[in-house]
Amino acid sequence: MSTRRQFIKQAALGTGGLLLSTSVLANAFSPRRKKVIIIGAGFAGLMAGYELYKKKIDFEILEARNRIGGRVHSHNIGRQNFVVELGAEWVGADHPVLIGLCDHFGLKLEDNTFSTQAIYNGTHYRDVKQLTDHNWEQKLTGILDRYKHMEPHAQEALDRKLDKTDWWRYLLENGCPERDLELRDLIDSTDFGESIRGVSALAAVDEYSSDKLSTHNQMDLKIKGGNSSLALALSKLFADKIRMGTKVERVVQTTKPAGKVKVYCSDGYVAEGDKLICTAPAFAVSKIKWEPELPAGMQMALQGLEYARINKNAILYRERFWERDDFDMITDMPGHYFYHATKNQTSLTDAGVLISYTIGDKAAVIASQQDDERVDLADQSLKTAFPYTKSLAGDQLDYYWGNDKYSRGAYAVYGKGQWFDLFPKLNAPHIHTHFAGEHLSEPWGGFMEGALETGRDAAGKI
Repeated sequence: MSTRRQFIKQAALGTGGLLLSTSVLANAFSPRRKKVIIIGAGFAGLMAGYELYKKKIDFEILEARNRIGGRVHSHNIGRQNFVVELGAEWVGADHPVLIGLCDHFGLKLEDNTFSTQAIYNGTHYRDVKQLTDHNWEQKLTGILDRYKHMEPHAQEALDRKLDKTDWWRYLLENGCPERDLELRDLIDSTDFGESIRGVSALAAVDEYSSDKLSTHNQMDLKIKGGNSSLALALSKLFADKIRMGTKVERVVQTTKPAGKVKVYCSDGYVAEGDKLICTAPAFAVSKIKWEPELPAGMQMALQGLEYARINKNAILYRERFWERDDFDMITDMPGHYFYHATKNQTSLTDAGVLISYTIGDKAAVIASQQDDERVDLADQSLKTAFPYTKSLAGDQLDYYWGNDKYSRGAYAVYGKGQWFDLFPKLNAPHIHTHFAGEHLSEPWGGFMEGALETGRDAAGKI
């Protein structure tokens, strides 16, 4: 077990995160029926609602968007209504909460693994492993393996050192060859959503040394028909409990004579309850007026936590020129990373969709272009391997999460020196409020699994 997980358990104990005993729970909800307000109908909020629904505890979900799912955003493109994911994409083979829910609701999970090709320095490589230094890969494997098997006290001490440096510098100082360092930046940045110069070495070492079953960095599965299918399945159970297009502006919590929560919304609606579960991303939480105010440390943590600037540009092509159903490609060009977004989706013609997945500054550049300019950039990025893509391009969808007005990013990225400082402050309850969201999940931060498990745990605390 990683020391980050041990740290989280200790933080939970220190901030009142213990489950209530049966007798206490009975007293708390007797004789008057209590109510819970949930902010956000993303996966964390829906999961919290689902847990309360099963326990027959009254609740209400307030959602600012005019759709459910939050940063899970399946969308249709083209006449054949291909489904592409503009938001969260991948399910790991060892994501038990999500897989269990899919099984419960009869949702099929399809293989979503890829065989990665590369374009680097003007050369096309059919397998990205052709580019890597075998000796360095062995050395890195040894470093990660030793970390994984360290004694807990020694690992904790190392964790605090790792958190003070970035992943790029850590690799450099451990002898990573120049080309492999460039490749790690290209490849690993697709995991973290930002350059590895800005990612905590602790986050990377913890991620790549874990005992997870997946061999594809959690890029294993996807829900057939779109990941939003799970949001729809959950919401159908309690559709009457979800209020859409309702942006929370102010939260007032009182302690005497009886603790209450009042939530004031932009449309004039006021929700009143006994407990609150806030599943909004850090940016949205910071824009709510809290009375009493959030602790100063939490306010600073909300301002300090960065979210990945990811742009997903889906281009429908008349032909699947990439040939392989499991095609993906890392490049050192502006398009950065391409993958076959219509894998497992049959076509009456040869049409299919590639998504250009860009991060950080590259994402902002792609997002600022017009559709024809994005096609040109994709063509420039791919032409070493596929010289005639531009004439095959058709419909497009583009979403830049860096401009999303509620999250200002796709998922949380703990930067250098932030983990041990920010996490406990963000995870602490505030009077009658518990917080949830992928940014509060140690094992599955950035994944749908992380949102689901924190939503479940927040409901459990109530």
